Amino acid sequence: MALEYRNELKYIVSAQQIAILRSRLRPLMALDAHTGEKEKYTIRSVYFDDYKNTCFAENEDGTSPREKFRIRIYNANENTARLELKRKEGGKTHKESSLLTVGQCQAFLEGRDAACPDDCPPVLHKFILKCRAELYRPKVIVEYDREPYVYKDGNVRVTFDTDIRSSNYVESFFEKDVFTRLIMPAGYHLMEVKYDGFLPDVIYNSLQIDSLSQETFSKYYLCRRYNIGGVKKNGF
Repeated sequence: MALEYRNELKYIVSAQQIAILRSRLRPLMALDAHTGEKEKYTIRSVYFDDYKNTCFAENEDGTSPREKFRIRIYNANENTARLELKRKEGGKTHKESSLLTVGQCQAFLEGRDAACPDDCPPVLHKFILKCRAELYRPKVIVEYDREPYVYKDGNVRVTFDTDIRSSNYVESFFEKDVFTRLIMPAGYHLMEVKYDGFLPDVIYNSLQIDSLSQETFSKYYLCRRYNIGGVKKNGF
């Protein structure tokens, strides 16, 4: 069965540009229902790679298609843990996910084998095999605050991801506060625009700002590249 892909556009934006864009989008788009009083939530992901750091190298080389596995939680809540497989091909992405128990997460974070029951979701089964055969292990935590807007036509999401930060302390993944460092210059953040078959003109026009240009941007790659100690392509 053919995979269903979504378009994904990324832009580096300043705090001033976010303020302008927010004022344009709010009359058109609704905030994601999962945002709280602060109108945003915190995303924390731990990314996995093999013993040769293949995912990192593929990002650096621009390999297409390529895949990455991560475990993601929201607002440091362990009960929201999901395993996600993100596949990128050109400017489009496909994502599969599966809920995880805290016990399963801890096993993966510690490099221990996890059981694969008969009713194991395909994405979890694939990840377990990767951990066994290719020694997939946790490499870096990526954390940021997301302000998400949604629009029904075209299944559009526009998100402002602010204060993107990284951490080596993967063993602290479930702690409320993790020591992190910012990876972008002060005052600069990321806007992502995601949609299915089309981007409605009303949304497209509202996003037009002078000097705003589409970028190739990988949070995982930059968090590993600029993290403490850096990364080696061909080994731990």
